Amino acid sequence: MANKEVKAINKMIRTSSQKLNLIIKDIRRKDINSAVNILKFSNKRVSKEVLKTLNSAIANAENNNNLDIDKLFVKEAYVGKSLRMKRFRPMSKGRAFQIIKPFSRLTLILEEAV
Repeated sequence: MANKEVKAINKMIRTSSQKLNLIIKDIRRKDINSAVNILKFSNKRVSKEVLKTLNSAIANAENNNNLDIDKLFVKEAYVGKSLRMKRFRPMSKGRAFQIIKPFSRLTLILEEAV
């Protein structure tokens, strides 16, 4: 990472990576103000978690790296798989059906524009 970059990672978001990627693709390579507005007015449930991670990255840039928040933009945003919580639902005749509840990992990298 260059010295003008800031990273924020959220490791346990309770949604599938496919659903999370629907939100992430909208904020890639956008400036901070438009990315925040996109997340605030999105109807997706997971957009609140993404907004928390973005605000964390902005706070890291301002407090730890002394970057100008007006010049920040989302350089990279990517999603990965995390844990899979397994639950069982009882079925007829003594059987059980497995329910898999996926978790995702979100990484945001912000950069100060020149």
